[in-house]
Amino acid sequence: MIKTDICIIGAGSAGLSIAAGAVQMGADTVLVESGKMGGDCLNYGCVPSKALLTAGKAARQWVKAKDFGVNYQAPKVDFQAVHDHVKDVIAEIEPHDSVERFESLGVKVVQARGEFIDTKTLQAGDQTIQARRFVIATGSRAMVPPIQGLEDIDYLTNESIFDLTDLPKELIVVGGGPIGCELGQAFHNLGSKVTIVEMATIMPKDDPDLVAVVKGRLIDDGLAIMENTKVLSAKKSISGISLTVEKDGQEKELNGSHLLLAAGRTPNIEGLNLEAAGIDYERSGITVDQRLRTSNKKIFAAGDVTGGFQFTHMAAYDAGIIIRNALFRLPAKVSYTSVPWVTYTDPELAQVGLSEVDAKKSGREHRILTWSYADNDRARAERRTEGLIKVVVGKKGKIMGASIVGLQAGELILPWGLAISKGLRIGDMANVIAPYPTLSEVSKRVAGSYYTESLFSDRVKMIVRFLAKFG
Repeated sequence: MIKTDICIIGAGSAGLSIAAGAVQMGADTVLVESGKMGGDCLNYGCVPSKALLTAGKAARQWVKAKDFGVNYQAPKVDFQAVHDHVKDVIAEIEPHDSVERFESLGVKVVQARGEFIDTKTLQAGDQTIQARRFVIATGSRAMVPPIQGLEDIDYLTNESIFDLTDLPKELIVVGGGPIGCELGQAFHNLGSKVTIVEMATIMPKDDPDLVAVVKGRLIDDGLAIMENTKVLSAKKSISGISLTVEKDGQEKELNGSHLLLAAGRTPNIEGLNLEAAGIDYERSGITVDQRLRTSNKKIFAAGDVTGGFQFTHMAAYDAGIIIRNALFRLPAKVSYTSVPWVTYTDPELAQVGLSEVDAKKSGREHRILTWSYADNDRARAERRTEGLIKVVVGKKGKIMGASIVGLQAGELILPWGLAISKGLRIGDMANVIAPYPTLSEVSKRVAGSYYTESLFSDRVKMIVRFLAKFG
């Protein structure tokens, strides 16, 4: 029997953040993990996907080089070396998330699957654990859609695609969300023929005007995008796999060498025996209140397993809320008004706060400001003028949201998140001195456009002419 202050189930982004914080603040801490330390983000998600995307961009640079007067032939892609690069990046980060590091901090790591046996007890292998507070941070995994015949073929998910050592000749991606679009573009840049099949429209949670920029780039680069298309069945074929799809009532066969499923995520709650712990849950995840407490108020849940925002940075945010509640008994509550997210396609698409669609649905008074990358001198110098920034401004100039598509959009979104979280007004951004020439000027310019109509009005012109009479 282990008795402890706090027991965390799951060693992904949320679990590791909570365990590290708790033990360094003096709490007796137990961490339970049956799989790889670092969870989905390190092993199958954020880290390997960005490493692969970077390799893809390197392979694609030759296409744009001629715009700068530099000409060279298409590079040869050694996909085994690309695989090794991805694995090397993971290996460089692994020590930070390792069992050894956390045990050196003072955390007791139990490498076994955890299962509740009552409201205050967890069984993990041969260890029985009782804790003052539990945290469930078991994450999520790729959802396998109910497609006829899928069980009879070999398919890839984000958990297996980074193990490939041979480049797929023809990759079919089912799902046009961020994961599908990112990996689809990465493999296309490395030399695969890629088709993205989406039952609705790609990247449906983002502003349609900005998504159109990404979609246009993907199509121009040569990816095939099939929207409003339903996958009816899957089977083996001579080429590898064959899908029967339907669009506008017409059926069609799609053939490829590999199939990647990127049609959403599902929470990892099987085997936890949540009923024994008195924890309510739904298909989308564990039900929590604003303090991230479950229906058993001494058990918290964080990260993807709650079915909320499924981002690594939100798992870290959840960790801070839980630390304050579980250790210090402070009634800290989550606030999702300034949650940023980025889709790391090229161009990138970033969002924080309300989008234009959100603002219209809310019925709140607002105004939309836009500024194009084509009017930014640095973007011109980089030959990357595709893109724009769109800002939602409320009463008295209060900043409500920002959306950016274009080069380095993910790096440009941060000040808008700060502005929203601190309740800043558009004038605060307009008055910032932005270095020239940088892409960050798009933020200052779009903010300044809020005042264009009033600054250059007939009334202002009349005042200037009047004052001129006095010398």
